[in-house]
Amino acid sequence: MLSRQQKEEIVAKLTDEIKEAPACVFADFKGLSANDMVELKKKLRESGSTFQVIKKKLLAIALKNNDIEIDPKQLEGQIAVSVSSDEVSSAKIIHETAKENENISIVAGILGEKLMTLEEVQALAKLPSTDELRARLVGQLQAPISGFVNLLAGVPRSFVQVLAAVKDEKEA
Repeated sequence: MLSRQQKEEIVAKLTDEIKEAPACVFADFKGLSANDMVELKKKLRESGSTFQVIKKKLLAIALKNNDIEIDPKQLEGQIAVSVSSDEVSSAKIIHETAKENENISIVAGILGEKLMTLEEVQALAKLPSTDELRARLVGQLQAPISGFVNLLAGVPRSFVQVLAAVKDEKEA
C-alpha cells in the first residue's frame, strides 16, 4: 500500500505530465499479460510516451489539478494512462495493440484540455504522425522543383537524342 507522501508524489508527477502533454489516452488493460504490458510500454517509450497504471482516485486529482473535468470512476475497467509527446503517437500505438490483443482497449482520451470519446481517440489514431506529415510536406514542396529540373534536363537530353539519330542515319 502506498503512503500518503508517495501518492502525493505520483499525483504531482502526473499533474505535470498532463499539463505538458498535448494528448493523453486512457486504456482498460484488464487481462493484459505482463509480457504484453512490457512490450506495449517499450513501444510507447520509443515514441516518447509513457504508460502507467494509476488508481482512479489519484487520476481524478491529477486531472482536477489541470482543470479537466473528467470523473475517472465513470471509465470502465482497470485504467492506465498514456501521456503522449505528440498528439497521435500513443493513441496510434494503443489502437494498433488493441487490434492484436483483445485484453486492452481505449476508453477515452484528452486532447489539450478537451475530453475525447472512444470514437474521437480512434479517429485520432488513424491520423498520420507528425513525422509522416513532415515527409509528405517535403515531398509536396520538392515535387515542383523536381519537375522543373526534369524539364530543364529534357532539352539537352532531347538534343543529344536528335544528334544520335542523325549520326545513326548518316552511318546507315
